[in-house]
Amino acid sequence: MGFQECVMEIEVLWVVAAGLMEPIWMVSLKKYNDSKNLLWGAVVLAFMFIGPACLSMATEGAVQVSIAYSIWVSIGTVMTTLIGWLFYKDPLDKWTILFVSMILVGVVGFNLYTGA
Repeated sequence: MGFQECVMEIEVLWVVAAGLMEPIWMVSLKKYNDSKNLLWGAVVLAFMFIGPACLSMATEGAVQVSIAYSIWVSIGTVMTTLIGWLFYKDPLDKWTILFVSMILVGVVGFNLYTGA
């Protein structure tokens, strides 16, 4: 593997890391809203900056901003939907599954279309 491919893989890992930060701050926001505990508020603020910082690292190189953002948002959406369903009894009906699937299909299609 050449240097360019290695850099691209690291940038993709930054995008994935950024996407995984999204549900952390969303769950922390829920915890803060429920408890008004300042520690949860601090976690919210920290992860609100950590996620975009990871995304910024991903877009410093060859990863297109539009591609990185679409992947970031889709990871956050899927993970937050699953966490809401598993831990907060959020509904996961056929419509939710359909619309989240449409987001994923759109991101995959966008990536294929742009050659990312």
